[in-house]
Amino acid sequence: MDKPHKKLTWLRIGLGALGAALLLGGLYNGEYAVTLNKAIRVCLECIGIG
Repeated sequence: MDKPHKKLTWLRIGLGALGAALLLGGLYNGEYAVTLNKAIRVCLECIGIG
């Protein structure tokens, strides 16, 4: 009965590591600036300034 729990734990660890790797890759490529710029534009358009 302990086997499915171990598989699920390793799956969660693997997906967490993959997510962290993709996050670091995006930071390395400078994608945070693009995302921040888009978020600012959407926010300003929403309140009617931009």
